[in-house]
Formats: sequence, structure tokens, C-alpha cells
Amino acid sequence: MIVIPAIDLKEGKCVRLEQGLMDKDTVFNDDPAAQALEWQRQGAELLHIVDLDGAFAGEPKNRSAIEAIIKAIAIPAQLGGGIRDLATIEAYLSLGLSRVIIGTAAQRNPDLVKEACRRFPGQIVVGIDAKNGMVAVQGWAEVTDISAADLARKFEGFGVAAIIYTDISRDGMLQGPNLEATRALAEAVAIPVIASGGVSRLEDIRNLMAIEKSGVTGVITGKAVYTGAIKLAEAIAITKGEA
Repeated sequence: MIVIPAIDLKEGKCVRLEQGLMDKDTVFNDDPAAQALEWQRQGAELLHIVDLDGAFAGEPKNRSAIEAIIKAIAIPAQLGGGIRDLATIEAYLSLGLSRVIIGTAAQRNPDLVKEACRRFPGQIVVGIDAKNGMVAVQGWAEVTDISAADLARKFEGFGVAAIIYTDISRDGMLQGPNLEATRALAEAVAIPVIASGGVSRLEDIRNLMAIEKSGVTGVITGKAVYTGAIKLAEAIAITKGEA
């Protein structure tokens, strides 16, 4: 299992939200590139970037900050938020991103995911965000009547590199991940699943490792590593059997 620190961008700054609410944000660093370098220094092997403004607007909004991050780090990075078409995917990958994450557009247009996987093999990730088990889109502002598992099954056989599963009710709340829902989703598909939302202590990392055999291959952590509730280097050490 890999531990993936998150950088959420809002108006060019590194922030964290509570339950995806844009008016409940905390600025943790005015310099996202510097923050990315810090996570790299602490041993991160992959960086998770979210363009929050882009997620709500439906189009890229923090390109300069994203470019600065990519230029600063040597480790791979994946990006989500406002990615709705092939042109945007190609533009972002050309900047040097390793993977892009399709969220809202994946629910509304599964064929986009299929075509993107065909054109950019190994570089397409699907983001599935859920509230009470139902898929939420448009920066989590809209909850659909589709279950997370049903949506995930639509992408079987496309060549999706991973599914990032976020339980909105846990995100930014430091209440622990939704282990049952994460495991159920991972067991519903053959696509690797990355858990996101709620990680608050090292024990949460150990608990997720216990369901790794179900297909949970990674965990994204944001607020916990910013507040110091979790030391990133310690979390990584646990996944490598060094702690």
C-alpha cells in the first residue's frame, strides 16, 4: 500500500476543506510547490493534487500553481478537478503529470473514460466520491441516485489505472476512513482502489492495510498530515513494514 499526500488548490493556495465545502477552508500554505517539495522530502512516492476551483467551475483554474508543483518535484503526481474532456486531459499530461483523475465527467460520460484510457494507457484514474453510498458530482454539490459500486462496475475492462474512493462525510473531519464501504467497493471490481477521506491516525493506515487484499492499494491523506495528527514519514514506514 502507498501513502499519498494531498495538495488541494484554491485560488493558488494549498488548503483543506471540511466535507468538500468551499466556505469551510483552511489555508495551510501559500506556496503549493514548497509544500509539494516537503512531502517529497518526507518520502512521498506519489502526490495527489486537486484543483478545487476547477472542480466547481468544470474547467481548469489553478494551472500556474500546478505547473509550479510539477517543476519543483521529482516524484510522479496525479491531478483531479475540472477535467471534463480529452483536450484537458492531453494538456495536463503534456505538463508532466503522471495521471489525471476524471470525476464528474466519468459519471456523466463513461465513454470519455473509455476513450481516454485508449489514448493514454495507464494514465487515467477515476474519482468516485460518495455520500451515504451514492455518487456525488460537481465538486460534491450534487448527489446522484447511482451507487458507488454500480458506477465503478461501468469502468471494468477500460484499462483504468485506479479508482479513488472518497467518503464525503469523512473528508477533512479526521473521523477515520469508511473501511466497510471502501472494502465493498474494492471487492466489487478488479480495478485497484485508493481510499480517501477521514484518515486521522496511524491506526487508520494499519486498518486500511488489513483490507489491502481486497484490492485497496493506496490511501490519500490531507488534513491529518497538515495538522501533524499523522507524520507522513511514519505512515509510509508502516506501509513498508518498517514501523
